[in-house]
Order: sequence, then structure tokens, then C-alpha cells
Amino acid sequence: MNHPNYWKDKRVLITGGTSGLGRALALQLHRSGARVALVARSQEKLDELNALYPEILCIQGDVSDKKAIYPITGEVHARLGDIDVLLNVASYLGQTPLRLLIDTDCEDFEQVLQTNVLGPFRLSKAFLPEMLLRRRGVVVNISSNAAINAYSNWGSYSVSKAGIDHLSRIFDEEVKDHGVRFLSIDPGDMNTPMHFDAIPDADPGDLKEPEVSASEILDLLAQRDYSEVRRSL
Repeated sequence: MNHPNYWKDKRVLITGGTSGLGRALALQLHRSGARVALVARSQEKLDELNALYPEILCIQGDVSDKKAIYPITGEVHARLGDIDVLLNVASYLGQTPLRLLIDTDCEDFEQVLQTNVLGPFRLSKAFLPEMLLRRRGVVVNISSNAAINAYSNWGSYSVSKAGIDHLSRIFDEEVKDHGVRFLSIDPGDMNTPMHFDAIPDADPGDLKEPEVSASEILDLLAQRDYSEVRRSL
């Protein structure tokens, strides 16, 4: 990471923080002196991470559940205070093996949208007021090249990521004059469990390690270059 001092004492909330990119972001931020809170569904994984890094605030919650947003927000405010950066990393692929759209259950499509679009939307709404009052803050939504390329079998996930891209653009247009910015970042194809759920026979040698993508994201944020809302790494 090229700007470690930038993150000292920054307050950061990460969703999907116990594996893959979310975990890599959490650990790099923690080592750089940030005050980190993370949200994940698995209490077992949260307990394992908290045992290793007790300074990280670990919160059990499912961002796809509307009712979970309120306790998540309340605990963050009570134990961390106003946050500087919200990293919406949690994602859901949909049913695996991946299916054609015509074979996709409506309920599963809805769950993908709840996790990948409505979860970030609700959390953004929850933390935006404090950012706007302080006239500073950044919200990062994790996208994918599936947002702009039409891959067969990736339908519901692709639609959700296209949605999060445009959600980021609209939010950014609405709040950028008030000191708050939104970014939608495609971290590239990574060596994560989620990638192998989608493509079981993928070659790990062709994939980026999540630690590399995490470092690239944090360097980008430290540069504070908001000339483009959507970025591909």
C-alpha cells in the first residue's frame, strides 16, 4: 500500500468482511491504523477473525435483510462513531451452478438484487446523513466486468452489478457537491471462493490474489481521484 498514513484513525465499515476481498481490505486497513468494523453473516467466521484481531469490530448481520440494517447501523454508531468510508463488498452470485436467465428462479433473482443492490442502497442511506453533515465521506460499491459484458449464465449477478454501477453514478451526482463521493470499483477476477463457486475449473494462476486488489483499491481511495465514478483495476 502506497499511502498507509492516509488511513490512520479513519473509520471504515466493510460488508462481506470475513473472506476474499472483504477480509483482505479489513486486514490491510487494520495494519494501516484504521478503525475497522466489518459485517458478515457467519458468526463462526466472525469469532475466528475477532480472536486474531480483537481490535476489529465484528458485527453479525445479513445486508440483504432490511430489518438487519437498523441493528448494524446502531452498533456501528455506538462503538465506532461516524464512519469515513463505507465499503460494500458483500455479494451473492445466485444459484450455482450458474443458470440461464430462463432457468433462474424469480425468488433467487430477487435475493441477488437484495444482497447486491438493495443492501448497499440501504446502508448508503443509513450512513449518508452523517457524511453530508460533516461534508466528507466515501462510499465504495464493488462491481464486476459482468456489469458491462453479457456472459451467458451470469444473468442475475450481471444485472445486479450493472445496477450497482448506475446506483453509484446517480448517488455521486446527487451528493458530490456536498463533500461526499461514490465509487464503483471492478477489482478484477480474483482467487476467491466466490470465483470458484462460479467457475470451478478456473486456473488460480490466471487470477489476482484478493490482497493485491485490496491494496489497489485502498491506494486509489487515498489518491482521492474521483474523476470517474466507475473504475476497473
